[in-house]
Amino acid sequence: MRSLFFVLTALSVIGLAFWAYHENYKTQEALSDAGRVQVQIGAARAKLAVLKAEWAFLNRPDRLRDLAEINFASLGLLPLRPDQFGSVDQVAYPMRAAVTGDEAIKVASAGAGE
Repeated sequence: MRSLFFVLTALSVIGLAFWAYHENYKTQEALSDAGRVQVQIGAARAKLAVLKAEWAFLNRPDRLRDLAEINFASLGLLPLRPDQFGSVDQVAYPMRAAVTGDEAIKVASAGAGE
C-alpha cells in the first residue's frame, strides 16, 4: 500500500510539473504578444501625431484663404462676416401642445414611476 502511495505521489508531482511547464510557456507567449501589441500601439500613436500635424499644417487660415481666392471662379467662396449669422430669437422652435390638468397629472405620475 505504501508503494502505491509513493507511485501516485510521484505521478501527481510529474503531472503538476508538466502542467506548470505548459503554463509557463503560455504565459511567456502572452507576454510577448502583449509586447508586440504595445509596439503596434506606439507606432499607431506616432502615425496619428504625424497626421494631426499634417492636418494642422494644411488647415492654416492663410493657406485656406489663398485656396479660396485661387478657386473663386469655380467655388464662389467669400469670407465670413458677422452679419451672416442669425440670433437666438430668430430660431423657430416648435410650439408645445396645450396640456390640460388631467394630462399633466398623468405625465407627472408616469415620470415618477420610472
